[in-house]
Amino acid sequence: QCLDQFLAFIPPSNGTLRNPGTTAVMVDTQHPLTLLLNSSLGDGELCKIQYHFGEFGNYSLVVKTLSTSTKTVSCELVINEGPINSYLPILFAFLVYMGILAILIVGHLLMKIGPVRSWVYKKLNPRETDRLINSELGSPNTTDSVSSDPTPRLWSTASRQRLRSLDTFRGLSLIIMVFVNYGGGKYWFFKHESWNGKLYFPSVLFSRFVFIMGTSISLSLSSMLKWGSSKQKVLWKILWRSFLLILLGIIVVNPNYCLGPLSWDNLRIPGVLQRLGFTYLVVAALELLFTRAGPESATLETPRPALQDILPYWPQWIFILILEVIWLCLTFLLPVPGCPRGYLGPGGIGDFGNYPNCTGGAAGYIDRLLLGEKHIYQHPSSSVIYQTTMPYDPEGILGTINTIFMAFLGLQAGKIILFYKDQHKQIMSRFVIWSIVMGIISAILTKCSKEEGFIPINKNLWSISYVTTMSCFAFILLLLIYYLVDVKRLWSGAPFFYPGMNSILVYIGHEVFENYFPFKWKMQDSQSHAEHLTQNLTATTLWVIISYLLYRRRIFWKI
Repeated sequence: QCLDQFLAFIPPSNGTLRNPGTTAVMVDTQHPLTLLLNSSLGDGELCKIQYHFGEFGNYSLVVKTLSTSTKTVSCELVINEGPINSYLPILFAFLVYMGILAILIVGHLLMKIGPVRSWVYKKLNPRETDRLINSELGSPNTTDSVSSDPTPRLWSTASRQRLRSLDTFRGLSLIIMVFVNYGGGKYWFFKHESWNGKLYFPSVLFSRFVFIMGTSISLSLSSMLKWGSSKQKVLWKILWRSFLLILLGIIVVNPNYCLGPLSWDNLRIPGVLQRLGFTYLVVAALELLFTRAGPESATLETPRPALQDILPYWPQWIFILILEVIWLCLTFLLPVPGCPRGYLGPGGIGDFGNYPNCTGGAAGYIDRLLLGEKHIYQHPSSSVIYQTTMPYDPEGILGTINTIFMAFLGLQAGKIILFYKDQHKQIMSRFVIWSIVMGIISAILTKCSKEEGFIPINKNLWSISYVTTMSCFAFILLLLIYYLVDVKRLWSGAPFFYPGMNSILVYIGHEVFENYFPFKWKMQDSQSHAEHLTQNLTATTLWVIISYLLYRRRIFWKI
């Protein structure tokens, strides 16, 4: 439902086929396009062609007059030079990483052979080697329950250990997020979706990070209270950590100091860390309020064992439902000047250009009203296709409500792990049930369509259907990682486990050093997928290596 955009004017020919009127244009290859040829004499549409052009292809649209009396023309699309296969660099990179993985697996198997292991021990520092091998089966002891992430402890009679699956889940989401933020090889599916519908890689990453943060909150708070921390002390740590996350987001991550010193005139206030910090504050405080202190904080008897992870916390669900009612009322009932009530579109040329300044509807209006246009994101993803001119922040105020809901669903996953401890089948079956429930809700809200549902899936708006869809996938992914890493121990979680242990450091570090060597360098061909992919994968791999070295040295950045 976009307005047709002027592409080019074709000059008239001199009446001979040897010297036709021509013009050259460049078109987008991400989506199929509709080319509409109109007569400059005002006779209306001459021909219309729908085609999905290939990357770096060269095409000609040949237009011939068939009859001057009837003013009929023919339009034929000719491929002068075929498009390139832009996905070959991805295949090559995949083979390289699979080769590295194969070498590591072979090395691990060789280390199980006695003579080989003895020879390696002689060449390396025996004490250091023994420490490294043991570290693959355990995880570092932590001195404080509130660290750079609210991380879980697996109950144990002797010591407190982390669930490796949670750090692996977090690390997997984080590393893909870093790769995408660095450019994702300039592939369209590693970019943020312009508005509704298709879930590209960036659309699912932040939501997974929020989900696993909620899971960690449940396990972390339970562990702290179980080991004797008072609620007042825990609340102070929650407030302090939330404040630091918000401050780091505003002062460290958001500004681009390469453009000059920090200036309040155009400083962006919302952001990823800001939303994480506020979401953590609300969800952790809500959980702390209704969690029992003392050694038995993780066990509550209920008349319905099948609902023992839900019924004791019904006030929390009431609070979340109230938040969702507020979101629905503001989204669909708040009057927005110049826009229809309940507008969820991108504005710009979308919706046939009827609402060009209504990007995001109520969500955008609230941010511009409370924060000011200069203090929100100036280049939203909707500007690429829909040519919007209004600033819009995907981490704005109204969407934070549904981010809290996403974290709360992750909190529910943590409660399942606590209530059904050591009962792996029960835990996994509950994850499946929650995934199915969230999937059914998503199907109802969206009517299984991209645009025609009651509430479309939209990451920019953080719509309720986006949250239920992402939580559906998150429960399934957590189930798979939990089964492989903590139940069957078929996978140690490496290499994603290591950045998951230092997630705040990796996230802030990749943002701060994004434009510095060796994470970025001048490329010979800025249009080359291969060069972009090499640079982005190199930068991402470096952060994995850094997090592994920090893990070896037991260095973890705690907030």
